[in-house]
Amino acid sequence: MRKKVDERIRTLIENGVKLRHRSIFVIVGDKSRDQIVNLHYMMSNAMVKSRPTVLWCYKDKLELSSHKKKRAKQIKKLMQRGLLDPEKVDPFSLFVESHGITYCLYKDSERILGKTFGMCILQDFEALTPNLLARTIETVEGGGLIVLLLRSLPSLTSLYTMVMDVHERFRTESHSNAASRFNERFVLSLATCKACVFMDDEMNILKISSHIKLITPVQIHEGSEGLSEAQQDLKNLKEQLNEDFPVGPLIKQCCTLDQGRAIVTFLDAILDKNLRCTVALLAARGRGKSAALGLAIAGAIAAGYSNIFVTAPSPENLKTLFEFVCKGFAAIEYKEHIDYDVVRSVNPEFKKATVRINIYKQHRQTIQYIQPHEHEKLSQVELLIVDEAAAIPLPVVKSLLGPYLVFLSSTVNGYEGTGRSLSLKLLQQLEEQSQMAAKDAEGALSGRLFKKIELHESIRYTSGDPIESWLNALLCLDVTNSVPSIHRLPPPSECELYYVNRDTLFSYNKDSEIFLQRMMALYVSSHYKNSPNDLQLMADAPAHHLFVLLGPVDESKNQLPDILCVIQVCLEGQISRKSAIKSLSVGHQPHGDQIPWKFCEQFRDTVFPSLSGARIVRIATHPSAMRLGYGSTAVELLARYYEGQFTSFSEMDVEDDMETAPVRVTEAAEQVSLLEEKLEPRKQLPHLLEHLRERHAEKLHYIGVSFGLTLDLFRFWKKHRFAPFYIGEIPNSVTGEHTCMVLRPLRNDDIEVNEDDEWGFFAPFYQDFRQKFTGMLCLNSFRNMDYKLAMSVLDPKIDFTNVEPTSSTSDGFLKSLGSILSPDNMEMLKAYTDNLSDYHTISYLVPVLARQYFQGKVPVTLSYVQASILLCLGLQIQHVSYVEGQMKKLDRQQILSQFKKVMIKLYKYLYGIASQEIDSTLPRPKEIKLKPHSISVDEDLNDAARQVEEEMRSKTEGLLNPELVQQYAINDRETDLENALQHGDGKAAVGGLISVKSSRNKMEKPKKQKESDKSGKKRGKVDKGSKSSKKRKSSA
Repeated sequence: MRKKVDERIRTLIENGVKLRHRSIFVIVGDKSRDQIVNLHYMMSNAMVKSRPTVLWCYKDKLELSSHKKKRAKQIKKLMQRGLLDPEKVDPFSLFVESHGITYCLYKDSERILGKTFGMCILQDFEALTPNLLARTIETVEGGGLIVLLLRSLPSLTSLYTMVMDVHERFRTESHSNAASRFNERFVLSLATCKACVFMDDEMNILKISSHIKLITPVQIHEGSEGLSEAQQDLKNLKEQLNEDFPVGPLIKQCCTLDQGRAIVTFLDAILDKNLRCTVALLAARGRGKSAALGLAIAGAIAAGYSNIFVTAPSPENLKTLFEFVCKGFAAIEYKEHIDYDVVRSVNPEFKKATVRINIYKQHRQTIQYIQPHEHEKLSQVELLIVDEAAAIPLPVVKSLLGPYLVFLSSTVNGYEGTGRSLSLKLLQQLEEQSQMAAKDAEGALSGRLFKKIELHESIRYTSGDPIESWLNALLCLDVTNSVPSIHRLPPPSECELYYVNRDTLFSYNKDSEIFLQRMMALYVSSHYKNSPNDLQLMADAPAHHLFVLLGPVDESKNQLPDILCVIQVCLEGQISRKSAIKSLSVGHQPHGDQIPWKFCEQFRDTVFPSLSGARIVRIATHPSAMRLGYGSTAVELLARYYEGQFTSFSEMDVEDDMETAPVRVTEAAEQVSLLEEKLEPRKQLPHLLEHLRERHAEKLHYIGVSFGLTLDLFRFWKKHRFAPFYIGEIPNSVTGEHTCMVLRPLRNDDIEVNEDDEWGFFAPFYQDFRQKFTGMLCLNSFRNMDYKLAMSVLDPKIDFTNVEPTSSTSDGFLKSLGSILSPDNMEMLKAYTDNLSDYHTISYLVPVLARQYFQGKVPVTLSYVQASILLCLGLQIQHVSYVEGQMKKLDRQQILSQFKKVMIKLYKYLYGIASQEIDSTLPRPKEIKLKPHSISVDEDLNDAARQVEEEMRSKTEGLLNPELVQQYAINDRETDLENALQHGDGKAAVGGLISVKSSRNKMEKPKKQKESDKSGKKRGKVDKGSKSSKKRKSSA
């Protein structure tokens, strides 16, 4: 049965064709694909040119059965013979066979980038992601249609609870209930899009598309030749430059006025031949950046440039650029195989992409592709083209700049990710240096001229396309140009952290949309690369939570507060030990729970995954509030919140929180039929912002972060007491940075730890990582790491002035010293410290000594410079010239002088402990223990005095003994004594002696004589012995 098509549908299609604007049709029903034929027919009639091409995207099945395919072959044969009766043929089958449809799986959607279609059909709604939406919709040209096929639904609100395929990656063992908040916002935004129509599979317009009720045919204002104003301006520009070579032939290849002006700017810089100039081309997707660069390269070849180098993340990204180089050659009448040859890559990873063009017409000229990190090959370059510079690490882009002409192109917003690092940092720096060139003529980049070009007009469709505006608003693609200004910057101490309710944030209310756009603006302006899929992750992932740092909020003013900082947190952990053991045995890590699984893999620990933690996914600060302490304040408040300092961890709080959780219902909407249903944003929603004191905090054991390792970022997290446990060996292909994971343990009653140790349960793992990283610095991945970054990661103790080495440490090192250094090694080290040998004679000892020092086994105080030199020469095993290049303030002699001081200190310590080891083996005298006296000193002195007196008394008494005195008596000779005295007149003689004749008998005298003879003989023997000994000594 034939049915008349609603005129509003035809009017929408025809208006889109006239204005070169796209339209969206959402068809609900099991037979929805049958209406594709009618929509394509109406679009074909409205277009003057040939039949529009079709792109059909699906998940895995097209639902075309085998017998229908056989029938399609029969139809094709009948059509070729002219025997086909259109009335008896299924229109859809005829449409499938008579049109060249391009089929594409969603997983292969990257291969359609850069291609253009008139109609795009999207089926399998559950497989759609924001990236796929943007990638497929952007291939449709102006006047084309995007058709979204949905199965029969009782209500459109059932999409709010539909389980999407991507939710499988969002679920973890402890968080499995994903919410479809993005779908709710997606459907509500489609309802407000002026170029979108909802209809059933019989082409009845649903009530949700009531805005189309007032649609009327449009009248376009064209010039006398049927051209719009912009097209007329482009034509005038082409005519004005028609006679100029090479710009005249090249500008004829341009499609928009913006592109034509960009070509003129590029060729001006080329013909000016100022080799210290940088031209930056910035635009969104689909503006013709690569085409403009390709035509500019053709102009440079015509101008006589010999060495032109082109770089991009991959040669596959340069397909369009080299294609337009060849088109430019054709415009200036260069012929392939005669004037130039195209060389394709033989590397299978590059998929036969063009990597070189050799030109022979004037003289030998070359257009060569190089990889971004190969900047050392640019010695002879005259022109360097950097395509997709936002996808190349910023330090690498800076290293590519030099004394030659440089053209940069970058995507400022788009569906493949945005790189604001380039536009916010490098281009701003180049612009400032260009302005200061007259004042400062020195420096690496000073004196460079800088020009910036922006393309606004799309190639595929005209400006003002409603689908572009809708898509940019839905996926927050154009927020980079609308970063909100801050009215006041309060002190960080006055700021508070608030929890953001995601149900309200993605409800599509007016205020919620403004707040979401501001949050995403901070994300895009702060991070290197963003993807539309990040928005769905924020909305639907069950473990993710959002926090914002706000200044003092004045509730009397009915306005949204300024966002100073945004933090996105993902709860992880609470994994069963059984799952951890299984993961270790299989070697497979499930989606999510990055930190627990990586920790489990690194340390083979099955207990840590059972702990609960939070990973900071993103932290973004407002560009006007950078380096003012707002990010630090937000991190500290978040740590205090999860430690329970704002709310208590009580069971009552958990019960209350569970009772007040909002319940998502769709029963009320399902009571209305699909044709009568009218969707609006929900009104009964919780508050968008909730203070941390009003929300129950999850009980966590740690907070972790995973980020690209840079010195500034690492120092930021280190300042907040985060310590690393993993650094990836393979750098990221996009950013060129190593993945680093850091951890901060939180105070928790569940784990018994030493309160004096700030790292708690993490202390032994942190120590293990530092020992591992000490050995990893000699690998190729880390040998060229900046010494400042390596020192920050290792965080060695280099000041031991107030620390005495413990006996246990010294004893342990003494036992291992013999296996580390032999006596010969010590002698070589001594010779070097005494200036008796060269550095090269001990170079083999430096890695051993450096490893022992950085593991804390040699407690010697070094300066930061000395420790850094030891790290470069000992752990990274670099040459002195490398250290000289790193430490630009020190020359070679100063570096070697500092190194010698290090060796002297290490040798003194090692010699000292070696001497201690030798002393410990020598015998030691027995130690005498002194005991105190039992009596006092006075008593002891008195006793001694008493003993002396008694001895003296006994001696005195012995002297007065008559028997002893009697031997000296003069017997019976008193008269002789008196006569002797009288003879001397009573006086003694002059000598004091008087003589008296003895009366002792003769028998006593011989006896005494014999005794005296014996004593004489004895004395003689002694004297004789002494004389003989003297003779022996003299003879010796």
